[in-house]
Amino acid sequence: MMQLSNDTQSNKHSLLNVMNRFIAAANNMDETIMVPSLLRDVPLEEQDSQASVGHNNNDPPLPSKQRDMYEHYLLLKSLKNDMEWGLLKREMSGGASFLEMAVKQEELPQVNGGATEEGSDLEGQFHYHLHGLFAVLSKLTVQADHLTNRYKREIGGGSLLR
Repeated sequence: MMQLSNDTQSNKHSLLNVMNRFIAAANNMDETIMVPSLLRDVPLEEQDSQASVGHNNNDPPLPSKQRDMYEHYLLLKSLKNDMEWGLLKREMSGGASFLEMAVKQEELPQVNGGATEEGSDLEGQFHYHLHGLFAVLSKLTVQADHLTNRYKREIGGGSLLR
């Protein structure tokens, strides 16, 4: 059995650390938001203005397809569950996760490219996807923290109560 060294756990740039930070932020969000339905019809506009100021990276801003904070909450919670339970839970419920669809897409033979050498540039592919995973998990962690803090602020002020 593989054991994790303390160096891996203390390295803030390790994949496990980034995953654990997102799961912790999502768990905190889930524990804090006692009445998720209060998030319905609350726009995410405040996050967009803070995200552009708070991050200084070269990644283009991703357009949010979620209409309100409630849908965003459900998305973050669903992604956390996918990370914790993997594909087995989705298979049992009959749904296809994004990861499953991506794997199936990779298995399809390339029509235009012809036959490609199997295993070619696996290291490059690994680093490309690892970089993408770090970027996505970091953004999801920030979004979960933001949603939690905004819920606390709004509920504290009572402006979401109807």
